[in-house]
Amino acid sequence: MVATNPMLEQDGLPKFKSIEASHLTPAVEELLQKLEKDFSGLEENLSSKNGAVDFDEVLPVVERIQYPLGYVWGLASHLNGVKNGDELREAYETNQGKVVESMTKFSQSKPLFDALSAIEKQWTEDSGDDCDSFLMKQKRRAVENSLLEMKLGGVGLEGADKERFNEIKLQLASLSNKFSNNVLDDTKTFSHTIEDPKIMEGIPESAKGLWANSHAQYTKLQAKEGEEVAEIDLDAATEAGPWRITLDIPSYIPVMSHLKDRGIRELVYKAYVQKASEKSDGKNNVPLIYEILTLKQEMAKLLGFTNYAELSLAKKMASTVEEVTALTDLMAEKAVPAAKKELEEVTALARQEGGDEYSVDNLEKLEPWDVTFWSERLKESKFDMTQEELRPYFALPAVLEGMFGLLNRLFDVDVKAADGEAEVWHEDVRFFKIFDSKTDKHIASFFLDPFSRPENKRGGAWMADCVGKSEATNNDIPVAYLTCNGSPPVGDKPSLMTFQEVETLFHETGHGLQHMLTEAQVGDVAGINGIEWDAVELPSQFMENWCYDRPTVFGFAKHWKTGEPLPEEKFEKLCAQKIFNSGMQTCRQLYFGQLDLALHSDFDASEGEEGNGLAELQREIASKYTPHSMPLEEDRFLCSFGHIFAGGYAAGYYSYKWAEVMSADAFGAFEDVGLDNEEGVRSVGKKFRETVLSLGGGVPPAVVFKEFRGREPSPDAYMRHNGLQ
Repeated sequence: MVATNPMLEQDGLPKFKSIEASHLTPAVEELLQKLEKDFSGLEENLSSKNGAVDFDEVLPVVERIQYPLGYVWGLASHLNGVKNGDELREAYETNQGKVVESMTKFSQSKPLFDALSAIEKQWTEDSGDDCDSFLMKQKRRAVENSLLEMKLGGVGLEGADKERFNEIKLQLASLSNKFSNNVLDDTKTFSHTIEDPKIMEGIPESAKGLWANSHAQYTKLQAKEGEEVAEIDLDAATEAGPWRITLDIPSYIPVMSHLKDRGIRELVYKAYVQKASEKSDGKNNVPLIYEILTLKQEMAKLLGFTNYAELSLAKKMASTVEEVTALTDLMAEKAVPAAKKELEEVTALARQEGGDEYSVDNLEKLEPWDVTFWSERLKESKFDMTQEELRPYFALPAVLEGMFGLLNRLFDVDVKAADGEAEVWHEDVRFFKIFDSKTDKHIASFFLDPFSRPENKRGGAWMADCVGKSEATNNDIPVAYLTCNGSPPVGDKPSLMTFQEVETLFHETGHGLQHMLTEAQVGDVAGINGIEWDAVELPSQFMENWCYDRPTVFGFAKHWKTGEPLPEEKFEKLCAQKIFNSGMQTCRQLYFGQLDLALHSDFDASEGEEGNGLAELQREIASKYTPHSMPLEEDRFLCSFGHIFAGGYAAGYYSYKWAEVMSADAFGAFEDVGLDNEEGVRSVGKKFRETVLSLGGGVPPAVVFKEFRGREPSPDAYMRHNGLQ
């Protein structure tokens, strides 16, 4: 089997060139049989010892038993996100239930739970010399986390309750996958073609090139078999069209920001906020949302919680909904008035510059499809600079080179291209190795998949682990996937990134660094494993701050053709733009976070669409946190809110703001020594690596932060960075 199935070749990096969807089912079936046999043997062994066990006989053994199947399922999950297709989707759905059932057996194993409880009790009574060693801290955290996960995984349930709990887990896994597929499929169904060059007035060349290329590629895909399609002159098509707009982010954002035609903006906006809703043909996520929320509520009550939010917060830094709401309201106190003032300023410009259509008599308020467009005009008038002017200075190859220079400066690591040393799933994917600068030792690797591919790659950006560091499985070189959906190259031009895309790349790299630079050896708490969910965004958001650091930016901001550096005045304007409309941006995130908590705590979804609807709750929360810009009656953005319905952020979306307080405060440590103080920056960077990036989940994040900063986190830096003091 190993000789014929590349998914079972697990000694090195994945064999992406050889992996086919047809390999998944036989690999899962074979590994499930072995896993069940090995786990039964472990349970028998643990039961026979009557609690007289030590750590090395339990969790490391569990990790080795789970690893082969976890490796295969990790590959399947990754490819399902970046190379989605009918055959893979079918194979994934066929095997998902089997994998969930298998992992549930671990979480509900009484012999395993009893053994871990005995170890914890023994450690509580023991006060040996090694109690404070990092290795012992890792082991303690791994045991504590495992016991909590097992309690939340239903280990204490019996009979009908246990059976129902397990049914719910299977249903939720299936619904989550279906939700994600509906969003991907419905995103692909919409397009709008523009043929009139007059409509393109004011549109950046990069957007026109992207849309022209999209039309050319679509024409090729629609051609009948054997039908020849002439190659286009992309430069000519960029100017003459046709141009094809889609709902993919690199295509959507220029429409909202630059297209003067309000009718088309309205069309595209409404299509975007109604993705996978009742407006979609067979891809409606509304009933799925009600079912997901109802099942999560039932699951929480089976475990003794009042609602799912309580269950979710049981394993986070924040302990109650009230604690999260208190921080949210603290931010909203400053952000809401700022947002109202910002929208008034945008509206005033529209009235002044928008002609008869936007005259005082005709305009009470801007529509949602107007706000981004006129905000962009206001930003341009304030700073005398367009985002399009910056693109030529943010070519992906140069941005990578500059970012790698920053990593060397902060963390004493060297990042080297290693293309050709690993198989990849698409020709655009790059492979890199990370070396310790002082020892030249290879310590980590990562794949980078940078560009949007709306035909088979889901939207957004994320980091995932390919291989985790673990002594138990003899994996000493962690490997990460960094996935973005940035602007692809067009013609002979490299990927010319928006500044937001630059920030996204830095963000995902921050996640990757915590996975790759970990010093923890216990797999369950190495890297991002075992870290409370509302702390995982700390290193990612921390990295975004460096996009406004002079040495960092001038390390990569060079014109892609001439090599000329970004003009000084543009950099100064870029920094000044950071707090532009920060009130509205902050309110938007607070709104999402509180809506998420409300859905998983107060909202009764049991009556489905017959009860008080999602739209009503959405508008209620918006009225408190975004009263400056209420959603449309037909807004169904929840139908594509994959973070909470198809990801891990259910009752946890607030984590972005929670962690941003810590990340801003962490960056404040560098500001304290002076960003132009090279020795000071390197010293603080070393400390950040030794704490936040190295300790992983082996030490509670509150303790890690205090070790780095010397005190508890404060929101002062966040407020200052966002101009909300």
